[in-house]
Amino acid sequence: MADRLVDYRRKRDPEKTPEPVPRQRGRPGRGDTFVIQEHHARALHWDLRLERDGVLVSWAVPKGLPPDPKVNHLAVHTEDHPMEYASFEGEIPAGEYGGGQVRIWDRGTYETEKWSDREVKFVLHGERSEGRYVLFRTRGKNWMIHRMDGPAPGWEPMPAGVSPMTPVRRARLPRNPGRYAFEFAWEGRRGLAAVEGGRLTLRDPAGEDITERWLRPLGGELGSRSALLDGVIAEVEGVEVYVVFDLLYAEGRALLAEPFDRRRSLLEELGIGGARWQTAPSFPGEGAAVRAAARERGLPAVIAKRRDSPYIPGESDAWLCIPI
Repeated sequence: MADRLVDYRRKRDPEKTPEPVPRQRGRPGRGDTFVIQEHHARALHWDLRLERDGVLVSWAVPKGLPPDPKVNHLAVHTEDHPMEYASFEGEIPAGEYGGGQVRIWDRGTYETEKWSDREVKFVLHGERSEGRYVLFRTRGKNWMIHRMDGPAPGWEPMPAGVSPMTPVRRARLPRNPGRYAFEFAWEGRRGLAAVEGGRLTLRDPAGEDITERWLRPLGGELGSRSALLDGVIAEVEGVEVYVVFDLLYAEGRALLAEPFDRRRSLLEELGIGGARWQTAPSFPGEGAAVRAAARERGLPAVIAKRRDSPYIPGESDAWLCIPI
């Protein structure tokens, strides 16, 4: 039988990459192994690999598996990989083929329903992926991947066209500060950032795309985690920074009806922090202290957010803007 790993070996130098580069054709597995690897190469993508005839037949999927049968995703057929690659995680050196970090995103077993040169139907049984999919060839190495059954239980699409929630002005702090979380009022361009498949799009309140090139890497930082973020592009120490203060969608679930405390907790779990993006600090019940700190920093106001309030598009008295 022909050696199906010739192309794989030709592209890799075992002296320079930690990837497995077996001399032999490859050891056979059980015939039903699959792995999905998150690959932070020049462009973030996910590698879907299905065991077939002793190798891992592979596709690079730029946006990951589609969660919705209404949307297909591009899948680019790549060279077969050795079975040893099913357990590979590591950093491929810069300058080498596929340079970047590789992490196992999911793995498990699969069932083959159909396999031909133009169409592959299969059922995944993974730790994160369950369901029926079909890969179908469109042109050359380009294929598409389609989810054949319904969305995963509980999954819902990301809300579109959401208007930002805005505060009403009040002269004084609320009398019951324990019911509120207090934040600094950030001045700048308001924007909702939609992140799916590692790609980020920032839109202003009118729905216009205002995505800056420097902000796009935040999508890659979140990886496979889908999110709809609310924040503002503010100038911090002379540098534009996207300051995030709310989370409206995460991991296939809309959060607009959730209370602020719950949304805030999920936002903090995302761990958004860096030189050009950060999570805004929030202080439950600390109205007077936050107002004093804002005055020292020369900020114009503080925002009081009722902790039990859902996200209400448009102006709402659940959020209060109190000038210094």
